[in-house]
Amino acid sequence: MKKIQFADQKQEFNKRPTKISRRSLSRSISQSSTDSYSSAASYTDSSDDETSPRDKQQKNSKGNADFCIKNIKQADFGRREIEIAEQEMPALMALRKRAQGEKPLAGAKIVGCTHITAQTAVLMETLSALGAQCRWAACNIYSTQNEVAAALAEGGFSVFAWKGESEDDFWWCIDRCVNVEGWQPNMILDDGGDLTHWIYKKYPNMFKKIKGIVEESVTGVHRLYQLSKAGKLCVPAMNVNDSVTKQKFDNLYCCRESILDGLKRTTDVMFGGKQVVVCGYGEVGKGCCAALKAMGSIVYVTEIDPICALQACMDGFRLVKLNEVIRQVDIVITCTGNKNVVVREYMDRMKNGCIVCNMGHSNTEIDVASLRTPELTWERVRSQVDHVIWPDGKRIVLLAEGRLLNLSCSTVPTFVLSITATTQALALIELYNAPEGRYKQDVYLLPKKMDIYLKKNVFLFLLPSTFVPMNSSSVILKISNSML
Repeated sequence: MKKIQFADQKQEFNKRPTKISRRSLSRSISQSSTDSYSSAASYTDSSDDETSPRDKQQKNSKGNADFCIKNIKQADFGRREIEIAEQEMPALMALRKRAQGEKPLAGAKIVGCTHITAQTAVLMETLSALGAQCRWAACNIYSTQNEVAAALAEGGFSVFAWKGESEDDFWWCIDRCVNVEGWQPNMILDDGGDLTHWIYKKYPNMFKKIKGIVEESVTGVHRLYQLSKAGKLCVPAMNVNDSVTKQKFDNLYCCRESILDGLKRTTDVMFGGKQVVVCGYGEVGKGCCAALKAMGSIVYVTEIDPICALQACMDGFRLVKLNEVIRQVDIVITCTGNKNVVVREYMDRMKNGCIVCNMGHSNTEIDVASLRTPELTWERVRSQVDHVIWPDGKRIVLLAEGRLLNLSCSTVPTFVLSITATTQALALIELYNAPEGRYKQDVYLLPKKMDIYLKKNVFLFLLPSTFVPMNSSSVILKISNSML
């Protein structure tokens, strides 16, 4: 039986590093999504100082201090963002309205590790309305919206996250969520598998009371299947990423819009006429390619899966090997869910000014570690934008240090995230309330009845408010009635 090995976290939290050491932490590429560089800590909100949240003593208006965020004073701004998000999350709000009286999550103690955004806040408040207690950390050191974290802390949630965490901060925050006296989680909501990995490594006995794991990313699901194959998965797990609604909506349409937003905000690049290679033609790759093609870019695709490769050809994209076009392309985008897709050899051959970014969850697709060598110079251009300069003066533009571009550098469409968030909530309800024996220690897909529930609520929201069917036999009316 093949043994799974995770990268050890060398620092213990009872020996807290100084501010300087936190800012200089770095490590080799691993399965984690936390590899950091000095620029991670150099980011600060313009509205705040550079003091680490771990060195601050903060309380909300009710005197509660069980949180660690950037600035509790930003709570009012975060609350307004959450209210805006609620307007674009019909499926999740419908679930909250329908089920809050029944409290299907009463007694649930959910520990979560996801992107902390306004959309996640709506999910957390929905889980709370359904009876759950929640403690939360961020799954990405750059994606936390500080004002939203402040609003959640003001609302009584135990949140440990801020934008620009160091690697040590990242694991410290997860540990603070999990390791608390008098409170033990019985459900896990994860994005990328880092929280699950941490509990397996540090607190394996907790799984005796945990009823299940809900995972939403390709990376995290892959790690769950590894555990299952090795016989180390000791609780049921729900694979949300491969549910129909997540694959066909979030991965595709979310990335179709946010790829342009992220690139434009960070580089001000004009897309028309640019040559772009997209590595991977899964749902994320499809969304990226469609958006770039529509903006007038010349798009190449690399793909190892024969079905996805054929789809790329049928959609009008030229299928290539990366080494065939690496010298001529203006933008390189990875979205494979794999590691070391773009290695140092390719970056050495890139043209001057080539933009390199990642749209997959983990920061292992671009071999950023190979760029941290004495002969290369790193130059910070703006937040999340670095020039990596070669001795001959050639430079590439690296975005978000190889981490997830859209959530690190821009925002994502709220409506699409409503679908994913509702899928997560339904999966938690299913696993928490499932009778003993229904789910074994394995990885499962979301039950079809829940996908149908989602389609119904999203479809009805999209109907024009002025729509009146010509007669009762109209196609639209038949479809909507069949879902009621």
